[in-house]
Amino acid sequence: MAEMTFADLWSRDALSFRERRLLLLGLLVGQGGLDEELLIQLDAAVRAGELSVEELREVVAFLTHYAGWARGARLNAQVEDLIEKISG
Repeated sequence: MAEMTFADLWSRDALSFRERRLLLLGLLVGQGGLDEELLIQLDAAVRAGELSVEELREVVAFLTHYAGWARGARLNAQVEDLIEKISG
C-alpha cells in the first residue's frame, strides 16, 4: 500500500523527479536526524542523473544557510563522502 502511494506521488506530472528530489532533500535536512534516509536520496539523485557534483555542493551551501550550520556540516560530510565514493 505504501509503495503504491509513493509511486503515485513520484509519477505525477506537475513536478519533475529532480524537483521532487530537491524538495525531499530539503525536508530531510530540515527535520534532522534522518541521515540514513538522506544518504539514500543523495545517492539516488546522483545515480539518476538528477544532480551533478556541482549541484550537490550548491544544495549544501543553500541548505546550510536555512537549516543551520550543524546540519549543513553533516550534509556536507555526507555529500563529500558520496562524491569520493562515486569518483573513486
